[in-house]
Amino acid sequence: MSYKVIVDSCGELTPEMKASGIFETASLTIEVGGHHIVDDETFDQKQFLQYVAEAAECPKSSCPSPEKYMEKYDCDVDRVYAVTLSAELSGSYNSAVLGMNLYHEEHGEKNIHVFNSCSASIGETLIALKIRECEEQDMTYEQVIETVEAYIESQHTYFVLETLDTLRKNGRLTGLQAFFATKLNIKPVMGADHGVIIKLDQARGIQKALQRMVEIVVKDAGTVEDKCLTIAHCNAPERAQYVKEKFEQAAKFKKIIVTETAGLATVYAGDGGIIVAV
Repeated sequence: MSYKVIVDSCGELTPEMKASGIFETASLTIEVGGHHIVDDETFDQKQFLQYVAEAAECPKSSCPSPEKYMEKYDCDVDRVYAVTLSAELSGSYNSAVLGMNLYHEEHGEKNIHVFNSCSASIGETLIALKIRECEEQDMTYEQVIETVEAYIESQHTYFVLETLDTLRKNGRLTGLQAFFATKLNIKPVMGADHGVIIKLDQARGIQKALQRMVEIVVKDAGTVEDKCLTIAHCNAPERAQYVKEKFEQAAKFKKIIVTETAGLATVYAGDGGIIVAV
């Protein structure tokens, strides 16, 4: 069976995924400081971070329209899967489902399934890779959906950021949480609980917070020999390498992937942010 996996652009596609011909991005758009940015292969992270630093207001994003999703579903494959960022954080999931309904109304039945990642960024990446793994095992369409949905339930996303300002301004945190984290140099270790951002722990200074995150991830993950771990960084390759080495010292994951944040993940991670999913 032929298939395609569409990932909204909050999820990062590795160079290998882009070259495979299987994965495709549904681009969100971002507005900041009078600049309109399409979150696709033209996204320039350093330029974007400069725009954010110079802008008085917080960046605002728009998800792909249902019509855009419908266009991507209209392709010559037997199965189409879409992976979107958490429905708790964006309208991308609802837009993808509406696009599926529009496709069925105009073109008839087709195997299209939309996965709510209950995550973001590289959490979506891992889900997309899980879909490919299932397809390569020659699972039925129903088996792929069942297996991937179970995987989403078991997956966890973690992050440590230099600043919580963007999350606070976009209503993802209370102002009090952001205030204390900023004034006391307290860096929270954050996670996602069914798509909702929660604080797991905290430490004074970024290095200690990253170390604490590694400890929490390894403890939560349990047996890791068959698990892939991903690390996304926002303009912080050395920090990402540090985290990778800490994970390698702490546990023997099946594979560790390191990548840069794409556009929307860059908005929320901010300069220096680190995101981990497993």
